Amino acid sequence: MPENGKNQATTGQTPESQKDGERVRIYPLPNLLTAGNMACGFFALTWIFKYEQGGSFEPIMIAIRLILLAFVFDFFDGRVARLAHKESRFGREFDSLADMVSFGVAPAFLVYRIILPDFVKTGWMVAAVYLVCGGIRLARFNVLAGAAGTKGNGEFLGFPIPSAAALVVSVTMLMMSLQEQDRAPGRWRFALPVLMILLSWLMVSNVRYPTFKYIDWTPIRSVAVLAIVVIGALLFVAHFEWTLAVLFVAYLLYGLVRPWVSKRWQREIESDEDEQDELQS
Repeated sequence: MPENGKNQATTGQTPESQKDGERVRIYPLPNLLTAGNMACGFFALTWIFKYEQGGSFEPIMIAIRLILLAFVFDFFDGRVARLAHKESRFGREFDSLADMVSFGVAPAFLVYRIILPDFVKTGWMVAAVYLVCGGIRLARFNVLAGAAGTKGNGEFLGFPIPSAAALVVSVTMLMMSLQEQDRAPGRWRFALPVLMILLSWLMVSNVRYPTFKYIDWTPIRSVAVLAIVVIGALLFVAHFEWTLAVLFVAYLLYGLVRPWVSKRWQREIESDEDEQDELQS
């Protein structure tokens, strides 16, 4: 056997992977955004620890804002990397680690703390199932992304974990705002375990969700679209909790009904046709 073949067999690496391993590509700006995502997840956990049953909801609300801020960081790190053509395997792996903290551990522990008094065993089981399914979701994404290269096909296989976390915390924030006069969580807390189980299944399912990576947000194609954007912005400002929860619930439901939506409508909703054509050419 050639010596090179022996080295490959013993090290489990190809010459290309060895070369890549010697010099890892790390691009500062997108990875700084990813680091911000991870830091927000950690800070959210510190505030969740401070929450006490019967006390103020403020620690939970701060934690929710931090998780939503982590979602913003996560949205922009990938977009910045694509616009600057600075995508890398390191960035993908780092992003998944940050996602596990901010969108896996933090939301799971948040729900666990909220429903703990009445659902001791159920609380930790639901949180653990969500966390494990989130980890599986991220591992599968990395494997598929590595096989396909850095460019995807405009779809997520399974519900993305950042959206799952944003849905959990936005619904929690809405329910807490409705109960803000009370010191104890209301009956709404019964919905959280159900929501977590549903999201756990969707994350590891084969349901496909659009990534919205290729939308050109700058041009407005019609007066109707402009009106929808303006109305949506006003609702977002005036009724932040309601609008945010409805937005992520709509995204969840869209993936479930998407197979029955015509291809023409899917293209109108999900992507900029000119940019898709350019990418495919």
